[in-house]
Amino acid sequence: MQRKALFFTGLLASLVGVTAWAQKSATDGIAEYRAMLADGNPSELFEAKGEGLWKQKRGPNKASLERCDLGKGPGVVKGAFVELPRYFADTKKVQDLESRLLTCMETLQGFNAAEIAKTPFGRGEQASVTALATWIAGESRGLKFNLPQDHVAEKTMYEVGKRLFFARGGPHDFACASCHGEEGKRIRLQDLPKLTTNPGAGNGFGAWPAYRVSNGQMWGMQLRLNDCYRQQRFPYPLFGSDATVALGVYLGVNGKGGESIAPALKR
Repeated sequence: MQRKALFFTGLLASLVGVTAWAQKSATDGIAEYRAMLADGNPSELFEAKGEGLWKQKRGPNKASLERCDLGKGPGVVKGAFVELPRYFADTKKVQDLESRLLTCMETLQGFNAAEIAKTPFGRGEQASVTALATWIAGESRGLKFNLPQDHVAEKTMYEVGKRLFFARGGPHDFACASCHGEEGKRIRLQDLPKLTTNPGAGNGFGAWPAYRVSNGQMWGMQLRLNDCYRQQRFPYPLFGSDATVALGVYLGVNGKGGESIAPALKR
């Protein structure tokens, strides 16, 4: 009996060790795969498209976006991404990069922002917004996140975002915190960052827009957050909704001091 017990104990230990080795190898494999693709990140193509769209005279007004104010003054792009979402006096709203771009496309170029927001992802001017966001994010690559929290609306959105992050609901009783509220969680052998503190918040928030290798698509933060709601089996939020912007404020403020690596490469 003692020999059998020792045998099964040893077998169990071996199986546990093999499982841990397999998981570690899969994680390392994903990291190595990303490293191999990093030099030729397809997001560079979207960056080039975005820069062209920023300077091109388009829309009913035949105007460019070179006077668009992203928070640092008309036309200033460098450093804007790492301070968004933020409050804008002209709209009297807290806006993230993508919703702010819709405002500029409407006021400067004459596009209908509401119609663009309704357009399916990856089509028409929605694709233009993604390309613009990719280029603008790239102009702040390597800078530290420092979202403002001076205006009462910014502070309010942070608190709203915090409540949304921990709010449970849907058929599976999920919250954002179910996947991103503690260390050491993973899904499909992929590590999940803890988004309530650094470095997880900075690494997670600071990676989007990102190119998704698995489906060959460029995703901005709006799509990333909307898809999280879809996976939680929640109703799909509207593009640029207050809920997604509030979550962006919460994650961005938590990631203060983290380095932006966007546009990044994702599974």
